[in-house]
Amino acid sequence: MSANETPVPPAWARPLAALVCGIQGVVLLGFCAFYLYELVIGEGDDAARVVMSIALMALTGVALLAMARAWRSGGTWPRTPTILWNLLMLPVAWSMHGGGFWGAWPLAVAAILAIVAALMSGRHESDAVV
Repeated sequence: MSANETPVPPAWARPLAALVCGIQGVVLLGFCAFYLYELVIGEGDDAARVVMSIALMALTGVALLAMARAWRSGGTWPRTPTILWNLLMLPVAWSMHGGGFWGAWPLAVAAILAIVAALMSGRHESDAVV
């Protein structure tokens, strides 16, 4: 390979990043529905906190679905947010593991897969450090 050629990213990287972001977005929107259901039946202990949790999860879920769509359509912008979001999920998974929650391992595996896929997706001019 000459100095002017750029490496070709693996074919699996973008679809995997899209899949993980999409699943994370759908799961967060599912949690929104669950919190809303609990709010409606009066199970939430603090209505304002529940509403703010729903709003934050909905915003993040929609952003993750937008990232998944951008991964599928060839956009270059979702690389950094995908890496950042999933780096933030690693301490969450660690805390869940410490609390004995079974979902810690799937969350950690998904986060690592998304980070690797985003890193392998190739570097673009927009990623360059100025």
